[in-house]
Formats: sequence, structure tokens, C-alpha cells
Amino acid sequence: MAGLAVFLLVVTICLLAPVYAHDIAHVNPFASNLQGTIVLHGKVVQLLQQNTQGLGLGVTPIGPTWNISHYFLGADNQGRDVFARLLYGGRSSLLIGAASALICCLAATILGLAAGYFGGPIDWVLSRIFDIIWAFPIYLLAISLSVVLLTSGLQIGFIHIGPGSLMLPILIIAAVFVPYVARPLRGIVLSLREREFIQAAIGSGASDYRILMKEILPNAAPTIIVFLPLMVAFNMLTESALSFLSIGVQPPAASWGTIINDGLGLLYTRPVVAIAPGLMIVVTAVALNILGDGARDAFDPKAKLRGSI
Repeated sequence: MAGLAVFLLVVTICLLAPVYAHDIAHVNPFASNLQGTIVLHGKVVQLLQQNTQGLGLGVTPIGPTWNISHYFLGADNQGRDVFARLLYGGRSSLLIGAASALICCLAATILGLAAGYFGGPIDWVLSRIFDIIWAFPIYLLAISLSVVLLTSGLQIGFIHIGPGSLMLPILIIAAVFVPYVARPLRGIVLSLREREFIQAAIGSGASDYRILMKEILPNAAPTIIVFLPLMVAFNMLTESALSFLSIGVQPPAASWGTIINDGLGLLYTRPVVAIAPGLMIVVTAVALNILGDGARDAFDPKAKLRGSI
């Protein structure tokens, strides 16, 4: 419940990003503001100040004001409000993580049920596909697909997904994680298929569809529910890694990974630009993992009992 509360708090704060940007901070977090100024302690201050270190070349963004009404976490190297971008970036990261996890779990459920229940050639073909995807390092495969599709987008029949669409990283991340959910589900279905109640259903003449929907799926559902929050965390981390490498969320959109990338050159002068999204990623991922552990304990009391012995 604590993990769920923290996760819902993060989601709520990120959903309020437009309210904060437009009604409280009065900033546009996606537009450069190189010549912008703010009033700080009664004085007009440039957002990008002349660098006073070394040869005095370049500019340094203003640091955190700790005033919620303007530039709470300071500005980045484009003069944009870091806190406003942090909230908008959270919307993208959470959307991609949740949507890709739903698509991944749905596809994995269908494929895992088919492979485990029907067996034979269907199981062999699907298992080999899982093995091929499994053989690639997960981030290397996601990076390769992103680099290939980033230039031309994705064409599925009459549907075209542009390179800048958030749907592109959603589909890429969902596809690369399917075997990580489908293989355990296949093993569960193989075990369930040998149970007496399944053999009784087959003996009574029940159709394959009815057996899958009424007998096997309800018994496999707890495992799917446990996987869902864990996959949201994994997918969010993958999205952040891709966006950090500039092959995930594309400008002018923002995500926690792109903000960390923006703050990479400011680590020594304005480290909060990179630290803030990193902390948000850590807090959200930990909350989702705790939520997944709680869901496992709730659906599998034996696992909880074993952990307490």
C-alpha cells in the first residue's frame, strides 16, 4: 500500500504539470528562453548568467530558487524551468512505461497461453522466437530498433507511426520485453494443463476457447497482475535510457531521460538538473517494485509464508 501511495502521488503530481506551468510558474517549459529574466529578492536576474569560472566563457543557468512560483529547481542551459520540465517529463516516462507494459503483458499473455496450451508446432515456433529475442541484450536490442526506426518511423499496413511519436518507443519497449513475461506464463500453463480440472474439462468436451478463458486464464491472472507493475518499472527505466541516448522521446517533448541528458553538461555547476529526474526515476521504480512484491504476497500466501520462515 505504501508503494501504491507513492506511485499514485508521483502520477498525480505529473498530471498537474500544465496547471503548474501555466497557472503557477507562468512558463513554457518547451521553448528556449535564452534572454529571459526573473525577479529574485527584489532584483531582476538573468536566467543565463555569465560564467565567472576559468576564462569566463559561456553562461551558467540560474540555480534553484526554492520558490514554487518560479524556477523552483532553477533553469537548464536553454533557460527553461527545470521543475516544469520535470513534471512534463514524468508524464511522458510514465505514459510510455505504463502503455508499453500493458501491451507487453497482453501480447505475452496471448502468446504464452497459446504456446503452453496447444504445444506441438505452435509451442516450438513461439519458443524459438522467444529464444531469439532473449538471446539479445535487452538494451542493445532496444537501441538497435530505435536507431533503425528513428529515421523513417514504422509502417504497419495503412498505419504510419512517425519518428517523433511516443507510440514508437512504446511499441519498441513492449516488443523487446515480451519473452520476459511470456516464457514464465508458458511454464505456468504447461503445469496447469496437466491438472485434474483441466483434464476433466477436456473430457467433458469443452472447447479450447472455453478452457483457456474459464479455466487457465483465471489461474494465470495473478502472475500477470504481479508482472504488470514490475514491467512498468523496467519499461520506464528502458525508456529513460533510450531518451538519455537521444533515441527515445524526441524534442520538443521531454522525459526524465532527456532531462538527465540536458543536465549532463551542467553536472559541476547546476547538478540539480540531472539529479532531480534521476531521483524521480529511483523513487518511482522502487515504489513499483514494492507494489509488485506486495501483489505477489497477496496472490501467493505461500510465498509470503516462506519469506517469514
